[in-house]
Amino acid sequence: MWFNISSAPFLLTGFPGLEEAYHWISIPFFAVYTFVILGNCTLLFLIRDDHNLHEPMYYFLAMLAGTDLGVTMTTMPTVLGVLWLDHREIGHGVCFSQAYFIHSLAVVESGVLLAMAYDRLLAIRNPLRYSSILTNSKVVKIGVGALLRGCLFIVPPIVPLHWFHYCHSHVLSHAFCLHQDVIKLACSDITFNRIYPVVLVSFTIFLDSLIILFSYILILKTVIGIASGEERTKALNTCVSHIYCVLVFYVTVIGLSLIHRFGKHVPSVVHLAMSYVHFLFPPLMNPIIYSIKTKQIQRSILRILCLGKSKP
Repeated sequence: MWFNISSAPFLLTGFPGLEEAYHWISIPFFAVYTFVILGNCTLLFLIRDDHNLHEPMYYFLAMLAGTDLGVTMTTMPTVLGVLWLDHREIGHGVCFSQAYFIHSLAVVESGVLLAMAYDRLLAIRNPLRYSSILTNSKVVKIGVGALLRGCLFIVPPIVPLHWFHYCHSHVLSHAFCLHQDVIKLACSDITFNRIYPVVLVSFTIFLDSLIILFSYILILKTVIGIASGEERTKALNTCVSHIYCVLVFYVTVIGLSLIHRFGKHVPSVVHLAMSYVHFLFPPLMNPIIYSIKTKQIQRSILRILCLGKSKP
């Protein structure tokens, strides 16, 4: 007969064996957390403040920045709580809510990246009809669709977590809650919770990545047909930032998914490292990529800096 510890809170795991160095480990985590917030908030401010950035491409970028902020602000408080205060206990409701937001925002981000690929495809293949096709109302509908898809599709595997019995253990393998970690602790029938995420990832993350790849094949085909070499370069340059962001996101999320599904014999440190890379690297890099590769963003930053200097 199982010993029912369902009512006991879960325990978060930090970096096993490195407890004495937690304060030192927290320094880079806090630095990344700070840069993520500053970078993405700066992007949101620039897009809101600069009328030259009031275009579909930058509206989608604002959605991406908002999603990255959500992911980081959902995961990092419990991570820093473990590292700074050794606060490892987390209640079931808080844990399930955190897992819900983490996984739903991953699906939302995939949808936003897909929308950005559609934006670039439309801008290059139909430049004359671009503004008439991708109106502000359509951008809003696409954004709401990406948000609803992420929010609704994650509900089915999260709801059953509330009535599962947890009697195997109550120690999670990360400093935040993931669905795949929670179900490992359950002694109930978790068949649905094992199958549904695989189907969901296949029809969202993997399918989105394939559609984005197909979009860039069409973009490349269109660009090759442009007579002027200068125009070809200009067209491709508008896609570079998005390509980098796509690679940063999908390489980490697919790598993390594969390790969780098939890496049973992979050392736990690899699981931990991939998790933190997935949740911190894209939100950190996306603002940097767009600031370096997008001239309009650079001009907007310079304009703000020059205005600041000109004030007495």
